[in-house]
This record gives sequence, structure tokens and C-alpha cells, in this order.
Amino acid sequence: MQRIAGVLAKNGYDVKLVGRRRKHSIPLDKMPFEQHRISCLFEKGKLFYLEYNLRLFWYLLFSNATVYAAVDLDTLLPCTLVAKLKGKKLVFDAHEYFTEVPEVTERPAIKAIWQGVANICIPRVDKAYTVGNELANLFSKQYGIQFETILNTPEYIKRDIEIKGANEIPIIIYQGALNEGRGLPQLIRAMQQVDAKLLIAGEGDLSVSLRLLVAELKLETKVNFTGFIKPKDLSAFTNKATIASNLLEPKGLSYQYSLANKFFDYMHAGIPQICADFIEYRQINQNYNIAMLCNCEENEIARNLNKLLSDKHLYQQMEQNCALAAQVYNLQREEKKLLNIYKQLFT
Repeated sequence: MQRIAGVLAKNGYDVKLVGRRRKHSIPLDKMPFEQHRISCLFEKGKLFYLEYNLRLFWYLLFSNATVYAAVDLDTLLPCTLVAKLKGKKLVFDAHEYFTEVPEVTERPAIKAIWQGVANICIPRVDKAYTVGNELANLFSKQYGIQFETILNTPEYIKRDIEIKGANEIPIIIYQGALNEGRGLPQLIRAMQQVDAKLLIAGEGDLSVSLRLLVAELKLETKVNFTGFIKPKDLSAFTNKATIASNLLEPKGLSYQYSLANKFFDYMHAGIPQICADFIEYRQINQNYNIAMLCNCEENEIARNLNKLLSDKHLYQQMEQNCALAAQVYNLQREEKKLLNIYKQLFT
């Protein structure tokens, strides 16, 4: 959301980004747009979603805005109510297939509630966009409105391909939330067969269990955890890596239709990656060959990592392909589409 808010602010829009304050939230960095955090008593679960939606509704009700933009389904209901009560424009920014994430699909009653919110609210939005073409097509058919595609890509900066020293120990990086379905336990186990170091940048629901797994396998010298890193500081770690990981298990349609920002972050850093063999990644990779597509099976992960580490010609070709792909998939191109969407709201 910082990228989208930044683009709008840079182009003359008065933007306020609203989120929530958690117990261990770090201080906000200064941005070219206003930021506000809502405090909640509950951290997760049904009571959290109920409390946050109520608090967000009251906050928005007494705010002044021309356009209300809801990020994902869990903020859409209060945004819809306030926008319709005030006669303002409503935008829906779907970062994922919310009703098909594993945490929701495995709980039929919860899924029914969120699907009900989607069925009521989404057809009433003025503009909608999501992170990939396939998901945009699916949503457009499902809800009877046009969804645009805004890829979550970094700004393009021309880079020279960095030649890593022959004596350096290769680094494999994973960046992002440490949650179920990201192939992290399998990646850690695969490191028993790979002569490299693994750097895990992020925190999440699996933070404790993954650290325990590393200790159990006695991989403390090969696997390092950085903890949470601010987005603006993350590239310093990513740029030092040799290979990156963007694995996903086929747990729900949300993962299978995903197109994660880390996929493009790795691309722009010029780093070949092992990646989920899902539709959006497959289509881009058919054109540019920047990733080894594989499943989340331990031996398959190890095989693909060792292939990239041993086949220097393949690795260098994929590095060059990353540089070419970054010229096509970048924020400069996506911001033109984003600005056109918001321009239409004011005409």
C-alpha cells in the first residue's frame, strides 16, 4: 500500500493511509502522505475483525474524503457503508482472493460470512483492481464489474549485474511473512542437501516453530533469521543474495492465483528464484525464464537450488533475463494505469 499511496501523493492527491497498531508495531517512517493507526484490544480472531471493522467505520464516518479505498475484503464493509452514507466514491483494492485463503476456506461458517460481504459490497464499488490478470478476470466474471490489474512492482532502476566472488558462500533468501503454506519448513529441511546459507527475513505465525526446526536439524550455522525488516531496508539484504525463494503450497485458490510482490522484488534485484508453479508465475516465466518453477517437496527444492548453484551458464542467463523483465514489469508502467483509474473517479 505504501507504493500506491506514494504514487498518488506524488501526483498531487491528498492521501491518508489508515492501518492498525499492534503490540509490537515499530514507529512509522515519514512518508509523503498522512498515516494513521487504529488501536484494538484484540490482536486476531473473530473479535479482532469485529472490533477493527467497528473502529474503522467510526473513524471513517468522521473523516473527510472524496474517495474511500478499501484494501482487501476485511476493510470493505466499513468503507462501503461510509462511502454510500456520504455519497462518495468507493475503490476496492484486492491484494488476494480473500475468501480462498487457507485460514478461511478451512472454516465454512467464516467463509460464508466473508463471501456474503463480498457479494453485497463488491458490485457497489466505483472502481476495482487487483494484483494479476487471471484474478482480475475471475473477479470480473464473479461480481459483474470490471477489475483492472495493478501489479505490485518496484520502481525500475537500471542496475549492473553484480558478479559475486567465487569464494563467497552463496546466500538463499526468503523475504515475507513466516506463515503456513509458504514452503518454509520444506525449504529449511532442503538446506541439509545444499551447500549455501539461508537468510529468512520476516516474522509471522511460524516464527517460533521454524526456529525450533532449525535447532532440531542442527542448522544454526546455515540458517539465519533477521526478524522483521522495514520495506525500505529490505533491498540491502535481498541484493546480497544469490538465489531467492517464492514457494507456495496449493492451499486454496488464493495461493494458486497469487502474484506476490517478492516475485518482482527478486526480479528487480537480478536474482534467479525458485518459485511456485502457478498460473501467473508460469505465464511470466514462459516469456522471460527468471525462475525455477517447482513444488514444495523437500528434495525438489534441493534439486532446483543445486541446479542453479552448479549450472553457471543457466544462472547467468537468468540474471540477464531478470534485467530484461524488470524493464517491462515496473512501477513506472503500473502507476500510469493506477493514475488513470483515479482520474476517472474525478471526471
